[in-house]
Amino acid sequence: MSALCYLGFTGLLTALRERVTLFWTLLFPVLLFVLLSSIFGQVGEQGALRLNVAFVNLDRGADTGFAMAVETLFESLSVEGEDGRPPVFTLHRPVSDADPRRFLEDEQRALAYGRRAAVVVVPEGFSQEIGGALRRPGELAGKLHVHYSQGVPSSELAAGVIDQMLAELDRALLAQAGRFDEDLAVRTAIQWAGSEGHNVGYIDFLLPGVVLMAFFTTGLFGVPGAILYARDQRILRRYWVTPLSIPRYLAGFGLTILGMCVLQLTVLWPLGRFALGARVSFAAAWPAAYLALAAVTFLSFGFLVASLAKTANAGQAIANIINMPMLFLSGVFFPVADLPSVLQAMVYANPLTYLVDGLRTSLGVGAGQFAPWLTLAVPLGWISVSAVVTSRRLHWDVGR
Repeated sequence: MSALCYLGFTGLLTALRERVTLFWTLLFPVLLFVLLSSIFGQVGEQGALRLNVAFVNLDRGADTGFAMAVETLFESLSVEGEDGRPPVFTLHRPVSDADPRRFLEDEQRALAYGRRAAVVVVPEGFSQEIGGALRRPGELAGKLHVHYSQGVPSSELAAGVIDQMLAELDRALLAQAGRFDEDLAVRTAIQWAGSEGHNVGYIDFLLPGVVLMAFFTTGLFGVPGAILYARDQRILRRYWVTPLSIPRYLAGFGLTILGMCVLQLTVLWPLGRFALGARVSFAAAWPAAYLALAAVTFLSFGFLVASLAKTANAGQAIANIINMPMLFLSGVFFPVADLPSVLQAMVYANPLTYLVDGLRTSLGVGAGQFAPWLTLAVPLGWISVSAVVTSRRLHWDVGR
């Protein structure tokens, strides 16, 4: 056992001496984590969305009661609530002496450049049209103009929040006019997904994904690169003339990869928790089990890639081809529930998808898209398939 530990420790030190390996396994995950958290850190937090929304009221006539009601509604969501809940919106409005139409043009450009999540416009005559519609049923009511960027997560999120706000406003106006029956209203109970007792932010969502990304790249690139290079350079042949057997070599090499995963977790977890404000804790049975399963899954996946390639260069090429699709079609960085059906098939075949879902659920930062048994069964199935293919196809010597 001591010989295996020594073999694994030696392999880990050798890997850390290589600058390329050090960058891609440790420095790159750290840089990506810091970059994504700094850009999207405020998106997706319950009660702390802080969406940048511009509001322009062009209805400045004599009767502007309904326009002011809408403006008051948006103002209420841009200040801290009585229960201490942070504001949803950072509201941008023209100053008193500014030209509202010029301000609107500037804000629409800001929306196009991604600096605003939405631009809400109360058009001229809005209050008069609303009042007429309430007094004379069947008359068309006025419309608010809401501009947002389709495909931008923060913008679509803002559009959903604004729709809910305006639905509540419609209900209040109808009730005031005596045209709303409270007894016939559909009741809804809203619950936030996540751990009980604290808000779930994007950093809590992102940290487990970045940890699994680091594990994945270590297994996908580290295993084929090391095994195939050692075979092509006939280094493995020197091992086989010693008492070291293939199973013992595999065990030592596996300890090297697992040690690298432990090192990555040791770097990323404190960074997320103490520097970036993540509140998830991996120090529990189920998160630790999913991390161990992920490390073994990606180790076996690396051996699968090595068994499909004839040379070290071919192995790296295969790894590069499947790296980005597997990462981005797994939910590591962003939710993937709304992808087209063709891409959804790739999502469901991806073992990383189930590991991400299971780990986040065990950490309390997601409700879980899949059943718990499925998040364990699919990675175990990939381990089994990889083991069978590797045992039949992987050659340990160039002469074989």
